[in-house]
Amino acid sequence: MGDTLITIVAIFLAAILMFVFPLMSISERNDDIAQLSVQAATVEFVDNIRETGRITATDYDSFIQTISATGNTYDVQMEVKILDENPGKKSAQTSVDKIGENTYYTEYTSQILEKIYGSSTKTMKLKEGDMISTTVKNTNTTIGQMLKNFFYSITGNDTYQIAGSHSGVVMASGAEK
Repeated sequence: MGDTLITIVAIFLAAILMFVFPLMSISERNDDIAQLSVQAATVEFVDNIRETGRITATDYDSFIQTISATGNTYDVQMEVKILDENPGKKSAQTSVDKIGENTYYTEYTSQILEKIYGSSTKTMKLKEGDMISTTVKNTNTTIGQMLKNFFYSITGNDTYQIAGSHSGVVMASGAEK
């Protein structure tokens, strides 16, 4: 009887070692690859905006298509801080004869999408000195997350495995091109 119980336990442990842990390893590797892909796409998207000074519907759709190719769903949050210069200043550049300080007002994802999809040009033009920030987080539960939650008892609605973010200052005015 004791040998039978030990044999059953040994078979159970062997099954876990042979099937479950390799599955966990592969699923975590897939999450890592998706993480790298999302981060690279986010950096490329934001850097393109910084260099051109424009957020276009075509670029945004291409970005969403690129990150969706990983097989996950994502929550994309964009934030643009638009430089609102003091009217007493002559330019956005640092100078001795400036009066006051620069202030920024912020537009968020829904306002940005409304501008790029609601306009006839499908473009939101930015100017030099504006700031852009984009954050991406997965909204679905990946296989790697499910297995981790099962074995490690990690639970919670705010746990995400795949994320990417990038921000920067716009270097060119979108109206120039």
